[in-house]
Amino acid sequence: MPKGRKDTVYANPVQLESFEFNAQVADVFENMIERSVPGYSLLLDMIHLITTSFAKPGTNCYDLGCALGASTLRIRQGLPATCHVIGVDNSPDMVQRCRTNVERDHSQASIEIRREDLRETAITNASVVVLNFTLQFIDDRDRSRVLSRIANGMVDGGALILCEKVAFDDVQQQDRIENLHLAFKRHKGYSDLEIAQKRAALETSLIPNTVSTHRHRLHEAGFDKVEQIVQCLNFVGLLACKGDAVDAQP
Repeated sequence: MPKGRKDTVYANPVQLESFEFNAQVADVFENMIERSVPGYSLLLDMIHLITTSFAKPGTNCYDLGCALGASTLRIRQGLPATCHVIGVDNSPDMVQRCRTNVERDHSQASIEIRREDLRETAITNASVVVLNFTLQFIDDRDRSRVLSRIANGMVDGGALILCEKVAFDDVQQQDRIENLHLAFKRHKGYSDLEIAQKRAALETSLIPNTVSTHRHRLHEAGFDKVEQIVQCLNFVGLLACKGDAVDAQP
């Protein structure tokens, strides 16, 4: 994917509104997420590796909340020719740019990018589904239903990759990790003004859960095994498998 512009969305004082994935954010999103999410490139590598291991010929693979298509392309590049990739996002600006980005890729699996609410996306014949920092933006009351819809639409041995910002039950741990995350963003060049304004904008739209809450929901949704595969500060990657996953290829 071509490199986007530097994120300066909150570099100057602005009238704060709830965070939106609009054209301004889409233009700088790649830079924004790389400077905000420690370990993001590793998570993309893991998405590719897990897709390569779990994707089954003749099945669908979904990227729910595909944004500019970074994880969509990692999924596609690990697939057999008989698989089909479906990227979903409800932001018209993200979908437009994602379609442009995937057109530059010539991997063998077919692909489509849809603009729709992922809560209404029909999941069918799926062997791999990715929620890459997406569930955290869904109303907390809808998260269990989304996960159940995914599990119900999966083939036996399928895998869900869930990447999320998480919260901690222990107050001291929460404060310690949050402070380290703030230090990470300062290290990446964000000013205190940028950090404060973005934090305020995200306060009502990004609601993190604990890892234990995610595990409980995934098991209740119908996933048989849940493993934490990555953690960097307050960002984690979980692998949830449905049924017998022993067919995953090394």
